[in-house]
Amino acid sequence: MHEKIQKFCYNMQRIYIKRGKIMKRDRQAVIKQMISRDKIGTQEEIKQRLEAEGITVTQATLSRDLREIGLLKLRDEEGRLYYSLSEHVLPSLDPTVKDYVKSVSRAQFMLVLHTELGEADVLANLIDSDGNPEILGTVAGADTLLVICKDAVVAEKLESEFY
Repeated sequence: MHEKIQKFCYNMQRIYIKRGKIMKRDRQAVIKQMISRDKIGTQEEIKQRLEAEGITVTQATLSRDLREIGLLKLRDEEGRLYYSLSEHVLPSLDPTVKDYVKSVSRAQFMLVLHTELGEADVLANLIDSDGNPEILGTVAGADTLLVICKDAVVAEKLESEFY
């Protein structure tokens, strides 16, 4: 029975991908695999490879995905540009976290998040339970949360994810 369920799930996933519909995190995982496996120099090449795997994506969506993944453009020995995974690739935040945030301010490697009264400690617990190694700690008040990040690059990336 377990084998039948596995096979059904696999087939449904393949059908879903064949129709060009795929979850954002799954699409981004495919992009990360491509980038880590091959030297790809253009967004158009990434788009073509995705389409070859049955994943249809618009240019705007692809650009957004690449920005969220945090890709870098590097040069190889011959001077050609190619995409590379950033050393600061962060795990995605739990979508629930964003529901609590009213505003975000950044000061170098720290973020100040504002929430409704009484929600900052709940948000701190959610962030802490995520186990992101790029977040060194959180300090919560009644409606304000201080998030201390590993460095300014991480803080900038998280700022855009929080709000």
